[in-house]
Amino acid sequence: MAISPKKNSINNIYSKRLPQVLIQHFLYQVVFWIVLFNCQRVVFLITNPDVLNNIPEYFGVFFYSFRLDLATTAFLVALPTLLFALVCFFPNKYFKWILYSFVILEILLTCAIHAGEMVVYEEWKHKLTSKVFLHLFHGNEVMRTADDLSILWFFLILILESSIGFTLYRYFFIKPINKFGGYRKKWDALFNSITTLIIMGLSFLFARGGWQQIPINIDSAYYSDNVKLNDISINSTYYFANSYLLYLNSDIESLVPKIDISEADSISKKLYNKNHQDTTRVLTTDKPNIVLIILEGWSANVIGCMSKTKGATPNFDELVNSGLLFSTIYATNTTSEIGHASILAGFPALPEIAISSYPEKHRNLTTINQTLKKKNYHSGYLFGGDLTYGNIESFINEHEMDEVWDEDDFPSGKDHGKLSYHDEDVLALFLERINKSTSPFFRAVFTASTHAPFDHPKQTNQQWSGKESDYMNSIIYADKCLGDFFRKAKKESWYKNTLFVVVADHSHSCPTHEVPYSVDFFKIPLLFYGDVLKKSYVGTKIKKIGSQADLAATLLAQLGADVSSFPYSKNLLDPTTTDFAFIATVRGYGFTNLSGKFVYHFDAKKYHEQTFSPRDFSTAKKISDALFRSYYEYFKNLEYP
Repeated sequence: MAISPKKNSINNIYSKRLPQVLIQHFLYQVVFWIVLFNCQRVVFLITNPDVLNNIPEYFGVFFYSFRLDLATTAFLVALPTLLFALVCFFPNKYFKWILYSFVILEILLTCAIHAGEMVVYEEWKHKLTSKVFLHLFHGNEVMRTADDLSILWFFLILILESSIGFTLYRYFFIKPINKFGGYRKKWDALFNSITTLIIMGLSFLFARGGWQQIPINIDSAYYSDNVKLNDISINSTYYFANSYLLYLNSDIESLVPKIDISEADSISKKLYNKNHQDTTRVLTTDKPNIVLIILEGWSANVIGCMSKTKGATPNFDELVNSGLLFSTIYATNTTSEIGHASILAGFPALPEIAISSYPEKHRNLTTINQTLKKKNYHSGYLFGGDLTYGNIESFINEHEMDEVWDEDDFPSGKDHGKLSYHDEDVLALFLERINKSTSPFFRAVFTASTHAPFDHPKQTNQQWSGKESDYMNSIIYADKCLGDFFRKAKKESWYKNTLFVVVADHSHSCPTHEVPYSVDFFKIPLLFYGDVLKKSYVGTKIKKIGSQADLAATLLAQLGADVSSFPYSKNLLDPTTTDFAFIATVRGYGFTNLSGKFVYHFDAKKYHEQTFSPRDFSTAKKISDALFRSYYEYFKNLEYP
């Protein structure tokens, strides 16, 4: 029985003949997704009012996002279009429910991606990337690092956006499709097939962004110097899917500069200067005890003696006055597991890769404690939480750390935060473990109170307000704990023959550096401290440009140990060493030397920062390309026998 035409135009399309029904249904799907994506942007913009300082530029997100939204829509509507073609010819309720269920699943996924992005954006300062999978593989870690408000916020956004999506979908599709009876007249099957093929062709064209030679990419949505506006403009679902494909294809071959391997190797060898090690001796002994303190997320940009931000780190500043500070050091990346590999194994970071997630490769690296074992050092490592995140625990255990202590080794009665025991208790237990050690020893501790959700005990002097106040107050707390640890350590008998090495695992957004798209964002502290320092080096600063990956060669050279197992770690105390640092940034890489600095973004295909002169830039680019290629070839060839 024929369906009577309705006044509602959306219902009316289902009372018409093929191919008009298929085409109009396809167009309505496109409109539906474009509307939903822009509703998501409105939600993001409402919660980030700081982008409203330039209203005309603000509205650009809805214009410049269209092409990428359309490409994303093309992927999302492909299968529903095929399913609807079946519904048109076989109006079976099961086909209809398969169609409904698939689209509802797509709505839930796109809304979950955007909700997750909004929650983590405050902490990461960038869109969801492939590194989210490192977290998702450890669901318990996700729950522990997110505060209750963040979890609630995620579900509120998910419910709000999903409700918008379901309401639109019900109005646009479910009601009218349920009234649609299908067609079984002559030529309907042929028209159905031809029209479906035409629509699939259009979808393919939309998905690649047109007929141009190079398909559309994320850079099509970039239009502003404001990083946050660009991030809002970029379709979150497209970005996440692109990151997932990169995650699956994590050899990053397509991103590595096309420089000859032999040429790259030659340039890298000259830079790392392994044939000439003229080490300046800064220690009074070549066999001190070593205490390594890895500070979670300490940015040099919040340390009083290293930046314009004053008042947050009086205890660390005091240590610097009596220590040897390496003042121009950069983190190799933005996560703890990558930072650990750089600190302990001198491994330079690569974009999109965490070496700790490749056991068959990282087992072929050598760590500081393994080298010291040959000099009869006993090693130990302490963390106040769960080390499964980022495969850090396996990385440490498989590199022969003699003792590894985590949250299960803490005495009862201590206050445990969501992620870890608080720094004061972690450092107190660490001191106990050191007191039970036999010299010479290598002891490492990893703090956590400066990691989200920043649920450390509140201090009476915590009064930082404004941008990044939670992080800044956690720095104040952690700095106090650090000062207390050293005041207690000085009373112990082993103190006088101990070198303390204090370094951050990575940097963090702070009031002066909010987004990870500049080289200075990655600047971190590296400090040598203790009575074993020669008096002539107490209170001095080494300005040599380097990264945390250079710690291994620098420290081991002081002890007269073999550094040949650390090919990409340079000795910062060798006056002949070249000043430079390579940084694997978020979806890109950076480089700096005495002539300037730059940060390149893969998706935007542009430099977020570039301070080299035209003459110096070509040289710097060639050097960074050579390093990138050499690091990648080294990573690729690291195979466990």
